[in-house]
Amino acid sequence: MVIITAGMIGVGKTTLTAKIADHFGTEAFFEPVGDNPVLPLYYKDPKNYGFLLQIFFLNRRFAMIKKALSDDNNVLDRSIYEDALFTKENNAEGNISDTELSVYLELLDKMMGELNEMPKKAPDLLVYAETDFDTILYRIKKRGRDYEQFENNPELESYYYKMWSAYKKWFDEYDVSPKMKIDLQKYDLEDPANVTAVLDQIDGELKKIR
Repeated sequence: MVIITAGMIGVGKTTLTAKIADHFGTEAFFEPVGDNPVLPLYYKDPKNYGFLLQIFFLNRRFAMIKKALSDDNNVLDRSIYEDALFTKENNAEGNISDTELSVYLELLDKMMGELNEMPKKAPDLLVYAETDFDTILYRIKKRGRDYEQFENNPELESYYYKMWSAYKKWFDEYDVSPKMKIDLQKYDLEDPANVTAVLDQIDGELKKIR
């Protein structure tokens, strides 16, 4: 069984991933943020580091999904399936050139072709986390990573809004595996009762799939 979580920065996806992994007693693969040397550089200068950041993430996410699909049970905090969402938005923002986007998409296509040749070709379930945009901003501010802060930076706040909007379309179009949506505004995971309710929803969805 492989479950992938997806959602906007600040939505609570990493906490959700940890709760799911603990519930099933399996390994969690977390998004490479803390050990990502490019991310702080990107936030300071996205036009010079946009392409490098996307290649860094693509390389890590490809390795993560290959390992997860090869193992018995895993939960992934964000995956290769949503990677292009960020790259295309960076291209639209002018942070990545059309040539760089073309190189990226060709590489991604080859990676996806390799995944399709594996015995297990796709996750069993996508769990998509969402909240309203104001909650996203509140949680980004609360967790306090300096390079993510948007106060006095309207361009960064605008980028967050564009990604929040783009994720809705991405979820609607996602068709690699069964999928479900979790409202992490209604079910704030700081409340243990909400954690139980969310895990019950995921259990119910897995029963339908199986």
